[in-house]
Amino acid sequence: MGLTSDKVLWSAVVLAVVLFAATVLLWPRLARGGWRSVMGRVGLLLLTQVTLFAAVGLAANRSFLFYGSWADLFGQEQDMGVVVDHAAGSKDLRVVGTQALDVPGGGRPAVGGRIQKVVIAGDRSGIVSSAYVYLPPEYFQERYARRTFPAAVVLTGYPGTAENLIKGLKYPRTAYLQAKEGRMQPMILVMLRPTVAPPRDTECVDVPGGPKTETFFAEDLPRAVSESYRVGTKPRNWGFMGNSTGGYCALKIALRHPDRFAAGAGFSAYYRAAEDVTTGDLFHGDERLRRRSDLLWSLDHLPQGRSSFLVTTSKRGEDNLRATREFVGKVKSPAKVSSITLESGGHNFNTWNREIPPGLVWMSGRLSAN
Repeated sequence: MGLTSDKVLWSAVVLAVVLFAATVLLWPRLARGGWRSVMGRVGLLLLTQVTLFAAVGLAANRSFLFYGSWADLFGQEQDMGVVVDHAAGSKDLRVVGTQALDVPGGGRPAVGGRIQKVVIAGDRSGIVSSAYVYLPPEYFQERYARRTFPAAVVLTGYPGTAENLIKGLKYPRTAYLQAKEGRMQPMILVMLRPTVAPPRDTECVDVPGGPKTETFFAEDLPRAVSESYRVGTKPRNWGFMGNSTGGYCALKIALRHPDRFAAGAGFSAYYRAAEDVTTGDLFHGDERLRRRSDLLWSLDHLPQGRSSFLVTTSKRGEDNLRATREFVGKVKSPAKVSSITLESGGHNFNTWNREIPPGLVWMSGRLSAN
């Protein structure tokens, strides 16, 4: 059983409950004097505490995916990364692995779709990053063989792992279910983390003399995907979405590149590039770059294209409520804006899992296959 499986988690919970009950029932018998009784009490208390902490740890890991497997947890995952060489003139995207979706019939691509692990090499940015591409079942069905599909880039927060988008936030499964129930059209998802120059948090900025992260996401990535899959190259074919740092990036890229992305959705996004020890000096004293990375300033001072935006917040639990309302108020035609405001919800997976299903439906409604 895998480290993140439901069986492991519930086994730990049940064992903790059983040991707690055993401690309560056996305590009177173990209250007698003598070393055996003392050792019995110590043993029961120790086992109960260990199983309780194990259950809490497994639940936390399942939510945030700090470790993906038992080997990863115990430091036994030692396989080195694979360097993928990209010769001049070759495609900028290589498939390096595949996995099935955890749905009925998921082993067959035409029924459950397919998730491919890829390596994307940015021609203009020089950045190379791994990603996961979700292809819906329709992509493999004969009746859709000549059809193109809309696509959305999906980013985690910082530092994040792309696996979180599959296991914790369940983007592919949610997209599969929403499409199957007729709420959204089949859509390709390109899932990765914003940390494409690790360990630095570049805030999707083209850093002077440093990583050209904005160029990678706005130009290299959609070009590579369109050359490798049946995805169009027009703005109406592409969307961008993410949570936290990924949400900031999604809104910024859609705002600044309406010629490439028709829509941007930010779940619990903030609206100005962070500047701290994780980012380093992003702007090198260039105030123009710093201002352009402030989305509220950009809405006031730069032309707004035809992109659509979705922003989310909570009345209690989020610290972006005021800034989100400001963002909504500053969007002007021809741009459009929508919002989700929860009564209560923190900056966490539980909140985002309440926003992602309607967010995917919203994104689908703003994109076109052709």
